[in-house]
Amino acid sequence: MSAAIRIEDLTLGYDGHPAVHHLSGAFVGGSLTAIVGPNGSGKSTLLKGIMGTLTPIGGRIVREGEIAYLPQSAEIDRSFPATVSELIGLGLWKRRGLFGGLDAADREQMAAALHAVGLDGFAKRPIDTLSGGQMQRALFARVLLQDAPVVLLDEPFTAIDEKTVHDLMHLVGHWHAEGRTVIAVLHDLELVRRHFPDTLLLAREPVVWGRTPVALRPENLQRARAMPEAWDEHAPWHEDGQHDHAGHVH
Repeated sequence: MSAAIRIEDLTLGYDGHPAVHHLSGAFVGGSLTAIVGPNGSGKSTLLKGIMGTLTPIGGRIVREGEIAYLPQSAEIDRSFPATVSELIGLGLWKRRGLFGGLDAADREQMAAALHAVGLDGFAKRPIDTLSGGQMQRALFARVLLQDAPVVLLDEPFTAIDEKTVHDLMHLVGHWHAEGRTVIAVLHDLELVRRHFPDTLLLAREPVVWGRTPVALRPENLQRARAMPEAWDEHAPWHEDGQHDHAGHVH
């Protein structure tokens, strides 16, 4: 299949300081890929580059089609006075415009999206009353409404309960089955092994980009930890203090 996103000798960073460099490869259309690596290894930076919110220092990114993006939960202002329906309705703005009115078909789509993520009856709830798991469900509903061929998920399962992880992972599997290209920054290596056929192991530079069983071999994980460009060679794979299961290299 053709590439949904092609990356050519890409360097990304902030204020001229590279956070990701010399990355080349392709996310094939319809693929399901995890991006993993120690903290500070450039994973979220790469997603921002793919989204187009961060301009490359060098190289280029070639994109095919629209992209839906789910940011880290820490980037969402939970105190903003908005309801769940207003939050997820942003997923329709490319079709409707920021000030376009919603019609009956739109509201039907929004209700279906809330049902798909297990939030029936939540449309009028203020977002500051949601639990962490409920907020992630709402953000997944917004991605559903964007209906894009490429989906980027930045740490979608951090600090949420197992039931929510299971339900949202089911949705990710559904997107993959539909032929969408899904790319997710993840910390739980066991989850990656179970559900993601392909993995990009990143430590500022690419360590391995390929099939998950190969990418997550202990020697590759050890190499990622030890790469001199990483912020901290002892950086944990999890940011939420959980144990990192069999992914930990002793």
